[in-house]
Amino acid sequence: MSREGAELRIMFSPGRVQLVQEEEAVVPGRKVLVTGATGLLGRAVFREFQNNGWLVIGTGYRRARPRLLCCDLTDEDAVRGLLQEYKPNAVIHCAAERRPDVVERHTEAAVNLNVHATSTLAKEAAACAASFLYISTDYVFDGRNPPYGEDDCPNPLNVYGRSKHEGERETLRHCPGAVVLRVPVLFGEVESVTESAVTSLWLKVQEGTESCTLDHCQQRFPTDARDVAAVCRKLAERARQAFSELQVKMIDTQQKVKLADLQIDQLTRVHKHAKLTHAEITTLPDNTRLYEGVGRMFILQSQDEINTQLNHKQKTADEKIKELEQKKLYLERSVKDAEDNIREMLLSRRAH
Repeated sequence: MSREGAELRIMFSPGRVQLVQEEEAVVPGRKVLVTGATGLLGRAVFREFQNNGWLVIGTGYRRARPRLLCCDLTDEDAVRGLLQEYKPNAVIHCAAERRPDVVERHTEAAVNLNVHATSTLAKEAAACAASFLYISTDYVFDGRNPPYGEDDCPNPLNVYGRSKHEGERETLRHCPGAVVLRVPVLFGEVESVTESAVTSLWLKVQEGTESCTLDHCQQRFPTDARDVAAVCRKLAERARQAFSELQVKMIDTQQKVKLADLQIDQLTRVHKHAKLTHAEITTLPDNTRLYEGVGRMFILQSQDEINTQLNHKQKTADEKIKELEQKKLYLERSVKDAEDNIREMLLSRRAH
């Protein structure tokens, strides 16, 4: 049994049952607020911090569940009260309206969440001296001139991309020390197949009565939600510094694949009787670079942070070697995971 911040254990002894409350051990400076903790990425971020010694306060709204707080992030007073009550050391802002079609149909509500709520959170995080990490998207780019560098100018083509780009600007305007993480298409442990573009196709054919046409030109960099969560935690652990000018770094451990291949792979795993046919698409765009140019994960950081790091006492040779070895192991694991995913996908397609 549990409640926020504590474990409740039932102890049995002869003739007696006792309810014992054990407060969680909280390491000073390791309290994090995770918004959107009911979503695909939010759940992964919540677990990542929880499994690494952080006290985690997670929020949801319509899907809020036990051990999560129900909070309307578009309510400024509610957000202000939330941060003032819990006083987190870090805020990871995962909550968003991430479905481009829904954003187009319900633009005002989407902008309230993606822009205005982000602005409020950034202000309140700055007010309580919490580090702030904003989850953005590769939709802030137009895809016309790939590959993109870290300092390329955003040029979103749809309302969703524009709302997330505006959220980035509000984040950095109100919380200069914040980090913006631009994340490509996600996959992971879904609770609903609609949570990821990789699995969303399944709904259309689960009854076997509908067919769906896919193009074969979209190339994306699908990213495991657990990897993004690990990046969020590492950034939170090295944050809590004051920043000014922006600088950019990049994390590029994703494997580029055709989106249709990934969707087909996931579909055939859960729907053994799906029939797949191939046909030429006569309406293929003249320039498919638009679909190939986005997808790497970017971290926006500040020049001050980098200067601070350079001014630290120089590490010893042994410390540097150890750090490089750790980075090497992480990259090797990322490459191996990508190779395993591709191998499984190819074997699955051959089997069908």
